[in-house]
Amino acid sequence: MRTWATGGTKQNDAGMCGGDPLILPAMKLGVIGCGKMGTALIQGAIRAGVVAAADVFGCDPFEKSREAFAKATGTKVATELGKDSEVILLCTKPHDVVGALTAAGKIAAGESRLVISIAAGVTLSALEAAAPENFRIIRAMPNTPALLGHGAAGYCLGTRANPADAMTAQALLAAVGLAVEVPERLMDAVTGLSGSGPAYVYLVIDALADGGVRAGIPRADALRLAAQTVFGAAAMVLETGEHPAVLKDMVTSPGGTTIAGLAVLERHGLRSALIEAVSAATQRATELGK
Repeated sequence: MRTWATGGTKQNDAGMCGGDPLILPAMKLGVIGCGKMGTALIQGAIRAGVVAAADVFGCDPFEKSREAFAKATGTKVATELGKDSEVILLCTKPHDVVGALTAAGKIAAGESRLVISIAAGVTLSALEAAAPENFRIIRAMPNTPALLGHGAAGYCLGTRANPADAMTAQALLAAVGLAVEVPERLMDAVTGLSGSGPAYVYLVIDALADGGVRAGIPRADALRLAAQTVFGAAAMVLETGEHPAVLKDMVTSPGGTTIAGLAVLERHGLRSALIEAVSAATQRATELGK
């Protein structure tokens, strides 16, 4: 398993640490589907210096999407993929994948291409079956905090993808957060954990804020305090490298306020509920991929 992130201090496979971007050879990058996630990934890649705006070409059938993508990224756009795109970022809806790969294959005219697909639930075997034989496929699952550069993504390599392709995918995904390479059998679990996970955390933030309001804190202040508390706690886990249980014990004094609150959470099954939520979302992701 390979992990790389832009914001931490953990050393990655390439021997780099800290926030230094992974520098790749100059490449022409084509984006099929200029929606929010495609835009976020390209903005992050350009900001990190992974790719130059002049080397990115976006295509989308909807004019508004093209205009928004071009404005946000400073790149060129059109209704069809540029024929010189060496790497293709496939950001379409799952039901549009086959058509997009067929069209890309015709434009590539028999040349080899790397395709990184973020289409939810579409397996490597399905992607490789729909793509020309000389297309190298990588399947990825980013999440919505990538829009702010705090994403978490898992990705897996197809049968024709090589180590250089893995480095390319890692650089693009890690430009907007954390990137972890996993075997494909774990991709549905990645979907259930980090893909759907932001929704679970939003629910927790909302509930914490409600608790603050119940205790007398104004709604706006309670929401800001709750959100910052979750953000700060997550940063502690990532930046210290300590296990969450160790960090929990650091703020849990004998007979204090925190242990009183934790006892209530354990009694009402918060831990079990979150575990079951990830399991249920994983199972649903598997069902959608069939």
